Amino acid sequence: METSITIDPIESFSYLNIKCSILRLDKIHPIVSGNKWFKLRYYIKDATAHQATTLASFGGPYSNHLVALAYAAKMNNLKSIGYVRATKNDILTPSLQEAKNYGMHLEFIGRSHFQKIKNEFLATNYESDKQTSYDKKTGVYYIDEGGYGKLGAEGAATILNEKTKDYDFIIAAVGTGTMLAGLINAAAHHQKVIGISVLKNEASITAEIKNLLIDKKKTFTLLSHFHQGGYAKINSTLVHFMNELWQKEKIPTDIVYTGKLLLAVSCLVKEKYFKEGSKILVIQSGGQQGNRSLPKRSEEHTSELQSQFRISYAVFCLKKK
Repeated sequence: METSITIDPIESFSYLNIKCSILRLDKIHPIVSGNKWFKLRYYIKDATAHQATTLASFGGPYSNHLVALAYAAKMNNLKSIGYVRATKNDILTPSLQEAKNYGMHLEFIGRSHFQKIKNEFLATNYESDKQTSYDKKTGVYYIDEGGYGKLGAEGAATILNEKTKDYDFIIAAVGTGTMLAGLINAAAHHQKVIGISVLKNEASITAEIKNLLIDKKKTFTLLSHFHQGGYAKINSTLVHFMNELWQKEKIPTDIVYTGKLLLAVSCLVKEKYFKEGSKILVIQSGGQQGNRSLPKRSEEHTSELQSQFRISYAVFCLKKK
């Protein structure tokens, strides 16, 4: 796995003596994209130590996590199972088809009882010290949705290194809160960590983040008013911003996480949220499966967002030749 991470300036965000840069985790791999590799790395190590034969996890029809898990399992000679928040009668999405192509067996467990069924699986031989679950009888090692858990946060903590210590603010999108917890754990004392929640009315997320903190007294900021209507919801403002950013900076974004993250950072800079002279590091956490959910239309804005997934993959492959 390529672990050399690029930090690029975001010129269009950098003014009022504020310097904004982006940590391009999306460049490390086209499939196990961005934070997915970091969140999975110690789970795979632990699964191997348990002599597991299969990795299993949970996600929606356009889950970056399930696609990444399927590929990572294959590369480590493990089988994989994806428990999907959908029914078997639903149309198979391109994301789920891709996971199948990597060898993942899909189990459709519906939407209404998804959390209940997930929790029952995760309760199997639960190891509280690592928040992991392993079924010795079947050889299945269960990973929570989005890689949530102590090992996921431990892996996410390795996103930050010597190159990132000069920044005053670390800003990332928040779904399960796993990555943000890892960033908080790894942040230097002078650094302020800000999470941009992509969920609407998610009252439990702060507690879930704190549950993964090594030092419970460490502080962080969670901003919850940039979700643009809720998880995976879009509007013309978001779509326009994403396309404009692509034209200016050639930074690929997705409608679920990174688009909303960067729109939030742009607004905060303009609103003078940061004091002059601040150095800001935005985490491009990768994963563009959500763009595949966009309807196929002739309008430029949707077709261009759909093309970002293909373009970023093609550029990565060319660089590897």
